[in-house]
This record gives sequence, structure tokens and C-alpha cells, in this order.
Amino acid sequence: MKLGLQLGYWGAQPPSGIDELVAAAEESGFDAIFTAEAWGSDAFTPLAWWGRETSRVRLGTSIVQMSGRTPTSIAMHALTLDHLSGGRMILGMGVSGPQVVEGWYGQPFARPLARTREIVSIVRQVLAREGAVTNDGPHHPLPLPADAAGATGLGKPLKSIVHPLRADLPIWLGAEGPKNVAQTAEIADGWIPIFYTPNTAAMYQPWLDEGFARPGARQTRKTFEIAATCHLQIVRDAAEKQQVVDTMKHHVALYMGGMGAKDANFHKEVFTRMGHGALADKVQELYLSGRKEDAVALIPNELVDDMHIIGTLAEVKEKVAQWEATGVTTLLLSLRSADEVRTIAEALA
Repeated sequence: MKLGLQLGYWGAQPPSGIDELVAAAEESGFDAIFTAEAWGSDAFTPLAWWGRETSRVRLGTSIVQMSGRTPTSIAMHALTLDHLSGGRMILGMGVSGPQVVEGWYGQPFARPLARTREIVSIVRQVLAREGAVTNDGPHHPLPLPADAAGATGLGKPLKSIVHPLRADLPIWLGAEGPKNVAQTAEIADGWIPIFYTPNTAAMYQPWLDEGFARPGARQTRKTFEIAATCHLQIVRDAAEKQQVVDTMKHHVALYMGGMGAKDANFHKEVFTRMGHGALADKVQELYLSGRKEDAVALIPNELVDDMHIIGTLAEVKEKVAQWEATGVTTLLLSLRSADEVRTIAEALA
């Protein structure tokens, strides 16, 4: 199992010290660095900026929001970064949620699975460069039909001027529900799950198997990558562990109860599938009513412990082995300092 450094997206200001984190990851044997986006900083620019001083680590997005760009624009970003990095780009994409897609990008959210399939198909056409790029689907028709609103009728199929470095540049998808996970196993090279844990891994296996069994599936279970995100922290004793767990409860409560609309929180639905439906309902009720601390207080220690890797060095090693045994190929870790990057790399070497 490989290690990835998750740099995430920015808060109110650009983060400091990222150059040192990236350098430590490059020197310490991390496989990749990843950047993300929400509704502030984008994922591609920081990846290019911070990745410019690297020569070995892979450079990934986890994740690019598909509605923020046209499919061909996404492909242009990916093929450009792949050339600049010498073939180290990983294109991680996801559909986001209706509040962001319709509220920030002004695009319809309907039929996310069908849109994902079209976007992946178009991106692969650009990267293959076997002919002009076309798409007959309703979400991203190429060329734009002559009878479309505002169309001139002059659109023509085009082929990338730049010859992509790799036609098989890896595409990983963020997916949560059964149908989305199965489609990801069918059309993508990897999966970026959220809240994947050793105790819930069995839930996902039939969904993945369904995708692998479909005609034309790109990968097999042996070649498919699973990049699971978790907080990993080595602590001295049980007291320090409890402090970390208490801090992480705020993060869990936010995703369980405060993300998305009340009836369209896909993260909450994951917790429900994990067997925490009653808890998720109560946490959401409290969180959305402004009682955030009361919502946090409901999160049990056991749930946080399952979702993350927190413990003494021996405990961390044991838990990492458990994650690897479920099929995780990369752990995406959010780390705070270069020393922490080096310590974890050495501990898990």
C-alpha cells in the first residue's frame, strides 16, 4: 500500500508551509500528492505550483468538480499537467452535490451518473487523440447542435492540437452510492471513497464486483486502485488519543449533519448505509438547528476510531495493515508538518 499526501483545498487564506510538506513527501517515499477544490481555490493550479519542484511523486486531484468545467477543458488541464510532470498526473473527478453544482456553478445536477459517464468518455477521447471528439449524449453534446439555443451552427468536431503524453492517463472517481461505485469500477482506473473503513469495506465489495463484471470494464480488482482518505496520527498514550478523537468528532459531525441540503446530504447517506442512520438523523437535526456542539457530543469514540488511524506506533501499524487487507492501495493522509510526514513515512516503510 502506498501513501499519498492530501493537501486539500484552501480556507480563508492560502495555507503556509506547503512547500516543506511536499518536499518531505518527495524525499520520504510518498507515492503522490493530491489537491482538492470546493468553492474557493481550484485543484489544478496548486498542483502545478507545488508540484513544480518534484520529480518523482504522482500529482493527483481529489477531486475536481466536474460541473466546474466542460469535459474538454478538464482534459486540457490533465494533458497539460501530464506533459509538464513527465507523465505523473492522476485525474480525480467527482460530481459534488446539488448545492454546489447549482448554487456555485449554475449547472443542473440531475442524472449525475449519466453525466459522469459522458464526461469520462469525452476526456478519454481527448487523451486517445484517435479522431475528432464527438458526443451524442444529452448533457455534453459535441459539437453543439445547430438548433441549440444561441448556437451559430458553425461548431465542428475538433482534435487536440497537443498530442497527449499518455492515452491511459489514470482517471479516478469519487463515488459514494451503490450505482456510482459500480459505475466507477466499470469505467475508471481507481476510486476515491469517502468514509471507507475496514469495518465497512465488505459493504462495497458487491458494488465493485458488479462494475468489474460489466462488459468492457477497464480494470480488474487486481489492477484497480482504491485511494482511501483518513486522518493518521501517532500518539503517546490513551489520553492523547482521546484528545485527537475529540477533535475529529467535529469533522465527523460536519459531514454527517452539516453538509448539503437536509434531504440531499450524500455523506449522511453513507453513514446511514454504515448502520448509523438513527444517529445521523439526530446529528443532522441538531447541526442544522445551530446546536453544533450538541451534535458533536453525540459522535461516539468507536465511530471516529473506525474511520481513522489514531494510536501508538504499534497500534497504527496494526490498523494500517487492516486497511491494506481490505484492498486499499493508497492511504491519502492530511498531515501538518514536514516532520510528521517523515515520521509516518519511516514508521510505515
